[in-house]
Amino acid sequence: MLEQLLIFTRGGLILWTCKEFGNALKGSPIDTLIQSCLLEERSGAASYNYDGPQGAAYTLKWTFHNDLGLVFVAVYQRILHLLYVDELLAMVKHEFSEIYDPKRTAYSDFDETFRQLRKEAEARAEELKKSKQMSKPISNSKKQGQVQKSGFKGGSKKKSEGALVNDGGDGDRRKGSKLANGHSNGHHVDIVESKVNGADNGIENMSSDAGAFDVNKLLKLRAKGGKKTDTVVSKGSKIEPKKKITKKNRVWNDSPPPEKLDFTDSVGENGNHIDVVAADHGESMMDKEEIFSSESEDEEDEEVEKDSKPETKKKGWFSSMFQSIAGKANLEKSDLEPALKALKDRLMTKNVAEEIAEKLCESVAASLEGKKLASFTRVTSTVQAAMEEALVRILTPRRSIDILRDVHAAKEQGKPYVVVFVGVNGVGKSTNLAKVAYWLLQHNVSVMMAACDTFRSGAVEQLRTHARRLQIPIFEKGYEKDPAVVAREAIQEATRNGSDVVLVDTAGRMQDNEPLMRALSKLINLNNPDLVLFVGEALVGNDAVDQLSKFNQKLADLSATPSSRLIDGILLTKFDTIDDKVGAALSMVYISGAPVMFVGCGQSYTDLKKLNVKSIVRTLLK
Repeated sequence: MLEQLLIFTRGGLILWTCKEFGNALKGSPIDTLIQSCLLEERSGAASYNYDGPQGAAYTLKWTFHNDLGLVFVAVYQRILHLLYVDELLAMVKHEFSEIYDPKRTAYSDFDETFRQLRKEAEARAEELKKSKQMSKPISNSKKQGQVQKSGFKGGSKKKSEGALVNDGGDGDRRKGSKLANGHSNGHHVDIVESKVNGADNGIENMSSDAGAFDVNKLLKLRAKGGKKTDTVVSKGSKIEPKKKITKKNRVWNDSPPPEKLDFTDSVGENGNHIDVVAADHGESMMDKEEIFSSESEDEEDEEVEKDSKPETKKKGWFSSMFQSIAGKANLEKSDLEPALKALKDRLMTKNVAEEIAEKLCESVAASLEGKKLASFTRVTSTVQAAMEEALVRILTPRRSIDILRDVHAAKEQGKPYVVVFVGVNGVGKSTNLAKVAYWLLQHNVSVMMAACDTFRSGAVEQLRTHARRLQIPIFEKGYEKDPAVVAREAIQEATRNGSDVVLVDTAGRMQDNEPLMRALSKLINLNNPDLVLFVGEALVGNDAVDQLSKFNQKLADLSATPSSRLIDGILLTKFDTIDDKVGAALSMVYISGAPVMFVGCGQSYTDLKKLNVKSIVRTLLK
């Protein structure tokens, strides 16, 4: 039984809802569908499953009328598996579009129409179910008859095979005696036997014959291979190792040799480390406005024209010209497929995960199907404009990512703002933690580092070096300690000292490492940080989907509380090494729904900046 059916505009105005369904929905499945599916360009999916409070489990199905800008949503219990929902939505869409008027806001007269449509859909579903049940016994009886026949045939075959096996024993003995005498006509004997035994046993003899032939061939190949390896070894022994030639420093104009570049910590006469004075590394790129030039528009127009050339060849010059002037009545899926395929290939070349590129194209097709094509516009340009809007909508954060404001809010409450850096091995968590610390220091925010990577050798020393360079305190307990306890003690120490921000460094871990993921979940649940930052490389493609989805899944599964804590934001590293392969940003945001808060683009402390959404979208579609 249906729980609810709604009709509303894309602007959010509810035009009609069925009054017969008196049961109130548990939770807010419609709002969740809009936020997590329709607004995130996941509308190409067939259905959406919603898990609400008090064990409520709903399935939501929907359809669009893109020309009128209407959305039709049906909600029903997931356990029911209603067969008529898709057909009912199609009929409701057809009937409602005929009476729709943009100036009207109430459609109480549609109740009777819906009641009739629902009865028709339910009656068709019942007929379909009965026809399936009638066809099942017939098919079962046919299968039984076939099994019996095959059983008789199998019995006769087994008997004949048994007789052949007995005969084959003597044949094998004869063959063995001939081989013992030195004759090598075993292949001829097999052929004769296969002729005598007939067609039933011919396949078995052929397979055994082929197997014997392959063994001999392998022995010959091994013998040849052995000789080749011997010759290679003998040749290799003659070659003498070359002496390594070291390059000497060039001296210019008899000038004194330059000083050796040494970035290690300076040590005094007693062997103690001398304190390093914090040097000003310049202004962080986070505070600089990035100027984006729109020089790529001409290139995009050229590419659009290239994409549309095959279409003009197929349809002819006159028909394409007439269509561009008059406009097409309604866009169909077949019209959109060539342009969407080209867009999908383009996104994948930019390092977007294949699964996400396909879902995006399905969502754009769902938003354009049935829409009227305007005059003097091509299908390719319409599809590209729709994809550009979708990408901007996905990459634009839906909540505030102003960390400085959140830091001041936490400071007013008398507690430090805690940021936990998580991610896989070798992505640059410690280095980018130091960049974030430097950016916070420039805004007069007191920072403390917490060395909670008690697993990797040298991790504490690496963070200690960054702390000494930046002249900020660090809380450490050495190695082989519980990271969750170290983080809790670091937060307590920061509260006593009056530090504004605690940056927690964690060990790198693969998404499939169960013990380390359990330790990370414990750290997050015990300390309840204000921000969980996932540090990921901009170089990854399809692996970005696997990493983020499994990190979120493990954090949800291993959470001790009902409201599990997931990843809040993303820090993309090594962004300066990817040229135009910027698809990892889109893949990560799409799969997690978390915004990109920082982008690492170099080796110095100042090389940290914000994500320019327009620049990323233009690069993806270029």
